[in-house]
Amino acid sequence: MEKAHAYVEHWQEAYRNNTGLLLFGDVGTGKSFFAGCIANALLDRDVPVLMTNFPSILNRLTGVFAEDRATFIASLDDYSLLVIDDLGVERNTEYAMEQMFTVIDSRYRSKKPLIVTTNLKPEEIKNPPDLAHARIYDRMLERCAPVLFSGKNFREEGARATKAAAKEFVSKG
Repeated sequence: MEKAHAYVEHWQEAYRNNTGLLLFGDVGTGKSFFAGCIANALLDRDVPVLMTNFPSILNRLTGVFAEDRATFIASLDDYSLLVIDDLGVERNTEYAMEQMFTVIDSRYRSKKPLIVTTNLKPEEIKNPPDLAHARIYDRMLERCAPVLFSGKNFREEGARATKAAAKEFVSKG
């Protein structure tokens, strides 16, 4: 987590220059953990940070009046750092895409850093399937430096350990 430490150590500069990160790679390679380490370290320094995902944001917006929706989205810009985890898992409805754009564009205009984690491939981000995705990804790519996470799936190792522990508990029964 040396790179997470480096981002935190250079936080003032990252904040001043609106430098975010786009953490991409396969499932289980540590992107969310890395983003969480940064978020926790900054929270320890009393920096306001929110780590969330678009399904959670969309759930909060469901059934909310337009005025309240705008207030909620604007409140996301109150955080010095916004972390959007697992970009790409949300449903691609017209409403969802519109709200995603509004959140990303609001953050872009606030000139505050954004960290995004995703399993999307760089080609998918650079060559989006439609204009709605292009508008979102273009803003992210301008402000978020891409960082590849590769290697083994850490969750598979955890699953093996869990299975072994459960087997031991059952055999003692």
